[in-house]
Amino acid sequence: MPKVVFSIDQSKPMSEQDVPGHNRWHPDVPPVATVRPGDEFRVECRDWTDCQVGNNDSANDVRDIDLTKVHMLSGPFAVEGAEPGDLLIVDILDIGAIPYPEQLGAVPGQGWGYTGVFARANGGGFLTDYFPDAYKAIWDFHGIHATSRHIPGVRHTGITHPGLFATAPSAELLTSWNRREQALIDTDPQRVPPLANPPEPNNAVTGTATGEVAQRIAREGARTVPPREHGGNQDIKNLTRGSRIFFPVFVKGANFSLGDLHYSQGDGEITFCGAIEMGGFIDLHVDLIKGGMAKYGVSTNPIFMPGNVEPRYCQFLSFVGISVDHDTDTNHYLDATVAYRRACLNAVEYLKTWGYTGEQAYLLLGSAPIEGRISGIVDIPNACCTLYLPTEIFDFDVRPTAEGPVKKDRGQCAVTS
Repeated sequence: MPKVVFSIDQSKPMSEQDVPGHNRWHPDVPPVATVRPGDEFRVECRDWTDCQVGNNDSANDVRDIDLTKVHMLSGPFAVEGAEPGDLLIVDILDIGAIPYPEQLGAVPGQGWGYTGVFARANGGGFLTDYFPDAYKAIWDFHGIHATSRHIPGVRHTGITHPGLFATAPSAELLTSWNRREQALIDTDPQRVPPLANPPEPNNAVTGTATGEVAQRIAREGARTVPPREHGGNQDIKNLTRGSRIFFPVFVKGANFSLGDLHYSQGDGEITFCGAIEMGGFIDLHVDLIKGGMAKYGVSTNPIFMPGNVEPRYCQFLSFVGISVDHDTDTNHYLDATVAYRRACLNAVEYLKTWGYTGEQAYLLLGSAPIEGRISGIVDIPNACCTLYLPTEIFDFDVRPTAEGPVKKDRGQCAVTS
């Protein structure tokens, strides 16, 4: 096992760890460790919400999640010799749930994980106009497979990956984020859910910073919810074992951090808390390309080579969506967001004919390894997106036949009281 450079006591919140991580982006968050190019090492991670969700049959905990606490990140880690303009190479060697001896327990990652639909008033999700309340599914881990008492009839192989991975922003980049996101908020400041999340000092965890520095980080630090130029919360399901990521470096040392580990996820993580969330570990190797940003034209976002470890599903039922809002019979011009939303809704309606509730179907599409694609983006006025659902994850034949679907009572996911 590689050397552990960041350890987690899963019985304590992040702020009470011997060496705490952080939950805001800021160039002044101090590095917790320094690694060298060529090093291999292990990082332990906390569940992204700091373990606000329990293994139970109520979604009240998802409804009541305090989003000012997220995401709980391990790091930052300085890389010796890294300077602005370099590319930081990070190889994912291994990744998994919380290992022995804490393998089973009350914390996400200890033999189980969860998928949640966030309520509209607390973040919402991709289909929040159709599912405005909070819901939850608990998934039990069986090696590389997951099953859920809340979505019976399904067993699938996870593509375990970090949802959030990034280098630290420079002061100039942080200022740009806060300026442009506030300008977006100002276009509709009363919107629910909000258009973006501005800096919020409440519940800010600032790593090992103290005094005035900690106060400044809390006051200025960018929230971790969206992806940005440095990487961030990209939620790319194929960023798994064997992947190599090339991150732009904006500060001396690169100061990269990570967290939000997922046991599995569908493309788009459509419920917002749409993956199977967990704590766990990740093993990494790092290197540098000096001056790599200019050499390869990597100026705004990372690039990566996906790993070759993924489920071998070969049969899919694919759902098509176009950029037409069928609820209002409104055409949108080449809008891939509208098109993918319609593909998701079409899949939900199909699964309901087999006895799943809409909420169960929504949770399944967020957590199972579905594939989402932009299939057409030039044929005016309609963009075309597709959602590929693996048929082999079901313990019954989910394909259309002349006999019609066999509708059964398939229970219900966890709901709010």
